[in-house]
Amino acid sequence: MNISELEKNIHYTFADKHYLHTALCHSSYINEQTDEALVDNEKLEFLGDAVLNLSAGHMLMDHFPDLNEGDLSRMRASLVNETRLASIARSIHLGEFLKLGKGEIQTQGHEKNSILADAYEALIAAVYLDKGFDEAFQLVKSHFSPLLHAIAKPAANMDYKSRLQEIVQVSQKSIPSYQIIEESGPDHDKTFVAQLRVKGFITQGTGKSKKMAEQEAAKEALAILEQMTPDGP
Repeated sequence: MNISELEKNIHYTFADKHYLHTALCHSSYINEQTDEALVDNEKLEFLGDAVLNLSAGHMLMDHFPDLNEGDLSRMRASLVNETRLASIARSIHLGEFLKLGKGEIQTQGHEKNSILADAYEALIAAVYLDKGFDEAFQLVKSHFSPLLHAIAKPAANMDYKSRLQEIVQVSQKSIPSYQIIEESGPDHDKTFVAQLRVKGFITQGTGKSKKMAEQEAAKEALAILEQMTPDGP
């Protein structure tokens, strides 16, 4: 597809199109090419991650000047994650412009969260290299400013799963693992039991839906973490 359409989607025109072309090249595509001058977007992804985190930190400090470092770190983890980046990538139709290898195309790589999130980071880096941090920051700001209000609510009012995931991602760089281990009752009135593995221990929760059961398991995990850490998780 014509990359000028992508430029329209992000309201930014590249001075050097080479940066944009590189940002759109997945490693699976480069591995199938004979042109040694072509490179994949992995280095741009690395750089874009740093630009994104700096931009997000800057925005959070501006919007929430009274929060401490721990709260800001948790909010940044909530703001900048694979699911969120993939969602933004979809909003600008980034997947339609990616160059993928045949295997990734066959497995719908254009829709994979991991590929979309990485490509979005590469895109941010491409803007940074093209015209500097200010331009990259403005692009990040245009995508993330609407999300700041959504994460502004106090942690105590957040749902248990989100709260737990933020804590674990910041401290352990891992993700809680949920599994529905039991369901009982008739189809119109089922009860579910969810099992959660996180930070070396296991909790369970029961609910009338899978989500409710997982929330209860996360609530139990948070209670354990609070006991393990006197000042809270």
